[in-house]
Amino acid sequence: MSTLVLALVAGAVVGLTLGALGGGGSVLAVPALIYLLGFTPAAATTASLVIVTATSLTALYGHARSGHVRWKAGALFAAAGLLPAALAGAAASRLPQAALTIAFGVIAGLAALRMLRPAPAAGAGDGTVRPVKAAGTGAGLGALTGLLGVGGGFLAVPALVTVLAFEMQAAIGTSLLVISANSLASLATRGATVAGLDWSAIGPFAAAALLGAWDGKRLALKLSGPLLQRSFAFVLLAVAAFMLLDAVL
Repeated sequence: MSTLVLALVAGAVVGLTLGALGGGGSVLAVPALIYLLGFTPAAATTASLVIVTATSLTALYGHARSGHVRWKAGALFAAAGLLPAALAGAAASRLPQAALTIAFGVIAGLAALRMLRPAPAAGAGDGTVRPVKAAGTGAGLGALTGLLGVGGGFLAVPALVTVLAFEMQAAIGTSLLVISANSLASLATRGATVAGLDWSAIGPFAAAALLGAWDGKRLALKLSGPLLQRSFAFVLLAVAAFMLLDAVL
């Protein structure tokens, strides 16, 4: 199968997942780039950041028009993650490839287990920022985004619900602001790496992801949300197991 077809198929799956679940699709982007398109782990995390940034900014526009973005609280939450994202992004290119693969496999496995747990109850608060918890959570999310090239929506949404007492729609919309900011901060430290990427694969991948996200939104209206989330979690567990075995064997 040609690189173009693989990029389009992988991008569509990632976008479909993002649109249907409101997060998590970017966790599939890195293994798809490595095992289907032949990227090194370091190049895959950078390419994933490009795809995550484009998809998140596009989705952020739509959620902002619907009034689902808490700009002030989201900006404060994101600010705590900007420096960790930039530092982790700079460090990622210096880490052994196997270490990146193992770290990603572990995070993917934890994300899958998190998705198998019941969703946190939506907060009834007014989104008042709890500074210490928000800063700690935002910094951790930024470091994760910078190091592994994932948007972190699977962590940002529950964090905004539980830490800042956001209702779910506001958490999803605001998480896109946080993800976009962290991804841009990390990309800023990877200028040379970004220039050397295979754009003939990344362009179709990103375009298919953007289109797939719209189809994912429609799919979410037809199928049970918990069923979609559990199905994705099991797929993600299998991907994590494969990556860990590939790294250690």
